[in-house]
Amino acid sequence: MNILNKSSKLDKVCYDIRGPVLDEAKRMEDNGRKILKLNIGNPAPFGFEAPDEVVQEVAANLRKSEGYIDSKGLVQARDAVVDYSTRNGIRGASTDNVFIGNGVSELIVMAMQGLLNSGDEILIPAPDYPLWTAAVVLSGGTPVHYVCDESSDWCPDLSDMVGKITSRTRGIVVINPNNPTGAVYPKEILTGIVEIAERHGLVIFSDEIYDRILYDGAQHISIASLTDGVTCVTLNGLSKSHLITGYRVGWMVFSGNLAAARGYIEGVNMLASMRLCSNVPAQYAVHVALRQENTIRAHTASGGRLKEQRDLGYERLVNIPGLSCTKPRGAFYFFPKIDTKKFNIEDDERFVLDLLKEENVLVVQGTGFNWFHPDHFRIVFLPDVSSLKKAFDSLDNFLAHYKQRPA
Repeated sequence: MNILNKSSKLDKVCYDIRGPVLDEAKRMEDNGRKILKLNIGNPAPFGFEAPDEVVQEVAANLRKSEGYIDSKGLVQARDAVVDYSTRNGIRGASTDNVFIGNGVSELIVMAMQGLLNSGDEILIPAPDYPLWTAAVVLSGGTPVHYVCDESSDWCPDLSDMVGKITSRTRGIVVINPNNPTGAVYPKEILTGIVEIAERHGLVIFSDEIYDRILYDGAQHISIASLTDGVTCVTLNGLSKSHLITGYRVGWMVFSGNLAAARGYIEGVNMLASMRLCSNVPAQYAVHVALRQENTIRAHTASGGRLKEQRDLGYERLVNIPGLSCTKPRGAFYFFPKIDTKKFNIEDDERFVLDLLKEENVLVVQGTGFNWFHPDHFRIVFLPDVSSLKKAFDSLDNFLAHYKQRPA
C-alpha cells in the first residue's frame, strides 16, 4: 500500500490552539466529560451575540449574494474600510488598495504568498499568533522571532529586532493589541518600528483585529498612521469587535509607500482573483458594522462584562502561588508565567494536558505561540464570571499539588 504522508512543508508549522491537546479534549467529551474550553477566542459559545443591525443587514442581502463579485470585495464594504482607516489616521488608503477576505486568517496567508521568495525572512513577535509563523513557512520564507519583553509590558524589544535583520529580511509583523499577551503598544514603540522599517526598506504588517477591544483607557494607534514612507499592510476585521467570528470577514489595506509596492500589490491581486472572491453575504455587514464603533465598548468599559471578567481573572491569577501575569490592556487573553522550578515543568504541552485530564479545563501552552521557553500558557477570559471562578478554582486546586513527572 502506498503510504500518504503530510507535506514536509508542514514540519515546521504548529497551530496548537487547535492541536493535539484539543484532540484529547474531544476524546474526553466523547466519553462524557464536560470540558471548559478556554483555548480559543470564540465569543459565541460564551453567550456573546452580534448586533441585530449587522445580522439583519446580512440576511436582507442574501439574494444579492448568490453570485461571484469583484475579487477584492464589494465596493461599499471597501469604501467603508477606507473611511474607517482614514478615521484612524491612515493616509492615502483607497478602495483599489483594500482586499476583503474570509477573515484575517486568509489574508495573512495571501499577504505572505504574494511577497515571499524561498529563503526570504519575516520578523515576527515572540510570542505570536501562530498563523503568522505558519504562513511564512508555507510561503517558502523563514520566520525570525524578535523578543517581546515581559518586564516592559510585553512591548517589542527594538534592539533585538534590529539585531535580527539580515539581507534576506523583507518585513516586520506587528500584532497590536497583541494576541496572546494583551499588550497595547505606546506611540514611541510604534515610531521606533517605523524608523527601523524605513531604514532597512521593510514592509510593516500590522495585525489589528483587536483594535477596539481595549481596557482602562488604553489607546490604540494604527502604526500605518505614523508613516507615509514605509509600505504598510494593515489587517483587521469584524470577528472580534462585532462578535461574528463565524461570518469570516476581514480586510487588508495597503498604504504608505505604494509606489514601491506596485509589484507586490499586483501579486496579491492575482491571488485574490484565483480564489474568485471571498464570502459575499458577510461583506454586507461591513458598512453597517463600521458605523457602530461602540458595539464592543459596552463590554470593555467600566461595568462591562469583558472588563469584569478580565479584572476577576487577573486577581485570581496573581494570587495563585507559582503564577504571575502582566495585566492585559487589550483583547481577551491572559498569558501568565509559571514558576517552572516550583512545578518541575520542562514540557508545557504536558502541563496543559495534565490540567485538562485532571480538571477538565482546556488552555494552550506558551510554546504554541512560538514563545522560547515552556513557562507560559494562554487562557481566554470570555466565560461569564461564574464559569471563570470555577475555572480558576480548578487551576488553583491543580497547582496546589502539581509536580511534572520526568519524561
